Amino acid sequence: MLLSGQNICEAASLTITAARQFFDALELSPAQTEIAGKILEEVRQRIGFLEQVGLEYLTLDRLSSTLSGGESQRIQLATSLGSRLVGALYVLDEPSIGLHSRDTAKLVNIMHELRDLGNTILVVEHDPDVILAADRLIDLGPGAGELGGKLLAIGTVDEVKQDPNSITGKYLSGRTRIPVPAERREPTREALKLIGARIHNLRGVDLEIPLGMLTVVTGVSGSGKSTIVHQVLHRALQHALGVEGASSEVSRLYRELHGVHFLREVVLVDQSPIGRTPRSNPVTYIKAFDLIRELFAAQPDAKRKNYTAGSFSFNVPGGRCDVCEGDGTVTVEMQFLADIELPCEECDATRYKAGILEVKYKNRNIHDVLNMTVKDAVHYFAGNPKIVERLQVLDEVGLGYVRLGQSATTLSGGEAQRVKLASHLASIRGTKGTATKAASRVLYILDEPTTGLHFADVAVLLQAFRKLIDGGGSLLVIEHNMDVIKGADWVIDMGPEGGSGGGQVVVVGTPEEIAAVATSYTGQWLAHVLQAAAS
Repeated sequence: MLLSGQNICEAASLTITAARQFFDALELSPAQTEIAGKILEEVRQRIGFLEQVGLEYLTLDRLSSTLSGGESQRIQLATSLGSRLVGALYVLDEPSIGLHSRDTAKLVNIMHELRDLGNTILVVEHDPDVILAADRLIDLGPGAGELGGKLLAIGTVDEVKQDPNSITGKYLSGRTRIPVPAERREPTREALKLIGARIHNLRGVDLEIPLGMLTVVTGVSGSGKSTIVHQVLHRALQHALGVEGASSEVSRLYRELHGVHFLREVVLVDQSPIGRTPRSNPVTYIKAFDLIRELFAAQPDAKRKNYTAGSFSFNVPGGRCDVCEGDGTVTVEMQFLADIELPCEECDATRYKAGILEVKYKNRNIHDVLNMTVKDAVHYFAGNPKIVERLQVLDEVGLGYVRLGQSATTLSGGEAQRVKLASHLASIRGTKGTATKAASRVLYILDEPTTGLHFADVAVLLQAFRKLIDGGGSLLVIEHNMDVIKGADWVIDMGPEGGSGGGQVVVVGTPEEIAAVATSYTGQWLAHVLQAAAS
């Protein structure tokens, strides 16, 4: 069965844009119109909504399991727009995730359309374009975790801009800014060169990445950024460096790879969880808990009871609670309902046996310490430089509000990514906080690390990036955030469009050079950002 020369499989393999063109050009006979006219009208309308929310590069048969969170959310937005509901409350959590500034405008238009239909839109967001398009703002803070939770400002954009209590308002008004670097690092002869990358929409792409600096890969959604960095370059480097488990099949995706001898390691700092059990937490991940346990084991009470550092671990039998096995909770299985987690009655959710909790350092036991925030713990362990240095890196990446023993399962993807970043920062510190050779000749790859970050958090993240580079590392970051792009040493702009219209390197150079190229969508937006920063 063919429709205008295409079968169902061929039609389903079209991108949203191509499908719109196909169905717009489709002409039905009077008899066919009688049967399928209304259906065709619905198809055209729904495909149009998908294109409106910036998903024109997706194919109709794309598996939902391969969509990002932002893409799934925008599909739901398109569905809501198509339903034409009135009087509904829509709650969106960072719908701009993965969106280029060009596409954010489309998202804002969709939300305005839903509002104009008579609906209420409540959005949790950090993107300045979305914030500035709002009718009213609610600013919470001033800090994160227990340092937040207060209503700082509420009102129109202009009212929040002028409110002295609003941290967001200070950035929106320009009173506080993330500065453009006074000097940018210049490319040296040390560089990676990937030649002839071919997969998906990449058609023989050549990519050169200067080392020893912050390189940002930009471009509209679907332009091929993640494809070339994750599926080709990262896998190719793993194979070339002899990483265990790396597949040789990746060699089919490119012709040549040069400059690997400049590297000794490639590290992907992604947003996957740092652990999948309640016993996994930030302090164990950055290897500070080993030092803390040794400190408690050195206390007189611990020595008298023959406790070792292992006795203060909740990962192995000994000092941990035998009932909950160090989880602090017990799971009650319900036959036909979801399992229920309850605080362990044996240890009262402390994870440890009573004898272990009797051992104290500065009047605090191990359970008290695990309940401290990172900032509090830095002060508490003053006089123990090795522990303080490990904990300080968590504070340096903006996680000072996180509790030492907080379960990894409760951390967001962005928080997990920053814990990993802190771990790498800790590895480049000497005993006095000085850089070592641990980061030398290491390429760190990050994919949208600003997801879920406020302006102030982005500033902290950029400082962490500089420390990794000062330690001898190189950073390759996929990003849409203009504050990160303007702070980069080198920019690689992919595009020019998404899907079949992308897969090319549009322009490379410093942010100023990118901003001067009118054919680059990133350049167009970057020009405004740099101009505002200079004013």
